[in-house]
Order: sequence, then C-alpha cells, then structure tokens
Amino acid sequence: MSAELLVIRHSLLKDKVRHGFFTRVGGVSQGGYASLNCGIKTEDNLEHIAENRHRVAQDIGVEDSYLWGGLQVHSAKVKYVTKENCERCEVDGGVTDDPDVAVSVLTADCGPVLFTTFDGRIVGAAHAGWRGAAFGVLDETITQMEALGAKTNEIIAVVGPCIDASRYEVKDDMRLQVLEQDSHAGVFFKQVTDDQYLFDLGHYCVDRLRRRHVAIAALLGRDTLSDETHFFSHRRRTLAGGGVLGHQISVIACNKGK
Repeated sequence: MSAELLVIRHSLLKDKVRHGFFTRVGGVSQGGYASLNCGIKTEDNLEHIAENRHRVAQDIGVEDSYLWGGLQVHSAKVKYVTKENCERCEVDGGVTDDPDVAVSVLTADCGPVLFTTFDGRIVGAAHAGWRGAAFGVLDETITQMEALGAKTNEIIAVVGPCIDASRYEVKDDMRLQVLEQDSHAGVFFKQVTDDQYLFDLGHYCVDRLRRRHVAIAALLGRDTLSDETHFFSHRRRTLAGGGVLGHQISVIACNKGK
C-alpha cells in the first residue's frame, strides 16, 4: 500500500489557485522510480506512471486527460493550453485560463516555476533549467500570460524545489553559454577552481522574473540533490555513477469559478 501524497503548497499561491509542488512520495512506482514518478519518457512501468499521474490529477481536481505537460527539450517555447488542444508537444511551459485544465512541468534538479495572476484567472508553469532560463522560458511564459490579458505587475511566480547553489557545480563553458545569452547572470556564478563554478539556479530564476517586473517572485528553497527522501535528482544519479531516474511533477490550475 502506497503512502499518501506529500505535496508542497506555497502560501503565495494556495488561496488563489489549485497547485502543488509534488514530491516523489505517494505513488506506486518501485525501485529507483519509487514512488510518485510522473516522468513520461522514463522506462518505468507505464501502468505505474498512469496511476501516479491519476493521483496528481485527482489532487488538483482535473480529469487525467487534462493534466497537461510538454515534451520538455530545454527550450524557451511555451504553449497556450485548453481542453481542445491538450496534446503534448515540444515545449517547456504552458499557460491556461481554462479551469478544467492543469498545466505541469517535470523536474529532477531543474527549476519548476508556477505562475498566477492575483485573481487566479490565468496560470502558467515553466521548466527552467539553466538553458531554458537563460534563453527566456520564464519571460515567454509571462508574455503568453499577457496575451491572455494578464498584467505583469499582477503576476505571482514561485520557483519550486531545485538543485541548491551550494551543490550545483558547472564547467566554465556552461557559464559562458549563459553569459552569452544574459550578461546579468555573472553574479550567480561562484568560482571554486580554474574551470569549476557553483551556479545559483534558483536565485537566477527569481532575478529573471524580477527583471520582468512581476508583482512577486519567490524561491521555495528546497534542495533536490540532498533530499533523496522527497526528490528525484539527475545530479545525484550522475554522482552515483548512473541508474534510473524518476521525475517529480509541479502543477497549477485556475480555481473553479474564477
């Protein structure tokens, strides 16, 4: 018998929208995928993935087929999602004003970012790894929300569980790729050797959001790498020399009746 879902609800969002930063706890997957693996492209048992996603959809209050997520490719592409176009495609974010639809992202160290307007009528979700964040996936999510009528200064955005700055070691070539896209990003790198840096992904995402002048940009501050009990982590898997990798899901939907 599986454990209850363990879901993180942020105080900035919980009274406005249905949402959750879901942990890895509360599903039916086994082994390295235990237990709430929602990663579509993993080699986990397909029936287990379907059941895990069903539990998430039930928690948020949408039909399974309307728990939408993109085929994430570390891009800056964002889709407007409704019941009529709920198919998957290669994008890294989604926005909606349809209360019957939930938009979601999958992560295993990258930053899941959930967005809502003050009135909860327009919501979004973005998958922000270093590449997506530097190339503008957060900015494009805001732009898509604006296209639906949102005012930027009435948008709240929360960056969920992601790899902590103290643990995210990167090479200089990655730093240079980020700086090529965003000259403001240098302050989020801390040099530790000639070719090694620590990168503060979470606060970099918050900075990108603040530069777009959203009303509130907040960081949850939960480290995925160190907390194996609650989170999957690509870097942890790499440091261990390989193995399977599950993904946690972060979801948001407009409140019914908004």
